[in-house]
Amino acid sequence: METGGTTSPAARDAGLTSPAARDAGLLAALGTAVFGYALMQTVVVPALGLLTRELRTTPAWSAWILSAFLLSSAVLTPLMGRLGDMHGRRRVMVGVLIAYVAGMAGAAAAQDIGQLIAARVVQGEALAVVPLSMAILREALPRERLPFAMGLVSGVVGAGGGAGLVVGGLLADHLSWRYLFVLGALLALLSLAMVWRYVPAARHDASGRLDLPGAALLGLGLVAVLLALTQGPSWGWTSARALGLFVLGVVSAVVLIAVERDRAHALIDVGELTDRPMLATHAAALVFGAGSYFFYLGMPLFAQQRPGSDGAGFGASVTVAGLLMLPGMLAIVPAGAAVGRISASLGPRGPLACGFALFAVGAVLMALGHASYWQHLVFYAVVGAGSGLVMGALPKLIADIVPLARTGTANGINNIARTVGSVVGSQLAAAVIASTAASGRAAVPDSAFSLLFWLGAAVAVAGAVVSPLAVRRKVPPNSGSV
Repeated sequence: METGGTTSPAARDAGLTSPAARDAGLLAALGTAVFGYALMQTVVVPALGLLTRELRTTPAWSAWILSAFLLSSAVLTPLMGRLGDMHGRRRVMVGVLIAYVAGMAGAAAAQDIGQLIAARVVQGEALAVVPLSMAILREALPRERLPFAMGLVSGVVGAGGGAGLVVGGLLADHLSWRYLFVLGALLALLSLAMVWRYVPAARHDASGRLDLPGAALLGLGLVAVLLALTQGPSWGWTSARALGLFVLGVVSAVVLIAVERDRAHALIDVGELTDRPMLATHAAALVFGAGSYFFYLGMPLFAQQRPGSDGAGFGASVTVAGLLMLPGMLAIVPAGAAVGRISASLGPRGPLACGFALFAVGAVLMALGHASYWQHLVFYAVVGAGSGLVMGALPKLIADIVPLARTGTANGINNIARTVGSVVGSQLAAAVIASTAASGRAAVPDSAFSLLFWLGAAVAVAGAVVSPLAVRRKVPPNSGSV
């Protein structure tokens, strides 16, 4: 394994003999890759209505533009992380980015909703760039640089998600929806070139074979649960289809645990999942994903809605609705980069707990007051700062828990937990909004938006409660942690 103390062949070939230059190039390459993925995760959200009209489809089918992406991400991410652990993270990331470019090109050229959904399935595998990036940082950087680097890259993920809402609004308002995916393809090509040049090739850390039975069971369970969550509102939560999918998800999880428990090269380390710090880390990712989507869906809807009888809404354009989230997006990056300093001052529990506390404070402020533009700008900036700390703390905590050989896989599972939380949060938000439509209101009342922001505060408090449990008191020997 190569570390930051030596110059890798790839770095020497690129002319980056200086450690500072090598580290800067590495961070730029990985930051660009994860930003491109995160941007495309949310860039289609403001354009869903436009896509429904342009492709002459229904809202139910257009919702699959998001759902297919999330399902594909959840299923493929742990597989890509495991392949990276086995065969080299740089090699697998290059393959992921090549497939991502193909998915973007397919989406830009799509002629109907079916083609676009198929292209989004291909795009979903790009979530793997996040756990692969964390594993690459851990193997390539010296230990004193790792907290800053992981926090910075994690912050870029959050910033990209927020930027997608802004960029998506601009392109949807002023250009064709196809430019959403042209932009994604250009970013993917740039990422591919930078990864090829700046990311060092290191020896793989894990041996064995890819656990195909485990992958199949994990994929089946995730698809069943996420499909039930995304389709539950339209099918009915007590319908036979929804309940059957939930049961299938539970059965798949039980069988997966039984199969993986005694497997030599298991995709899912059962002991790792039942380990209290790891379980708490995944729980923190899940509640964070849920809390984020209360704001991703609630704030743009409030901004674009024409004021109702109770004054809820600004009647703003899609572009302005996205810009209101810009301060929160910008706050994520410096907050994530500060994880190392906060951890040094307050201990390993500090960044995650402080992040959830800031998130809760911002959510409470939004719940109490959101009738003015300045409140959205300022209060969501507080939420964004908290989000940056949470996102930066999670991969660092995982690095303290698992051996280097499982870094990509463990971060992949953590990203799955966050994805599931995002689906749960989006469906809860949709249920709150739909309940007002069922009552015959022309506009979503202010009380519904307040409830969304209170829900955000509640899950952040839950995350703060879980945070102290996500730290191992004593790192096991030979773990490779930093």
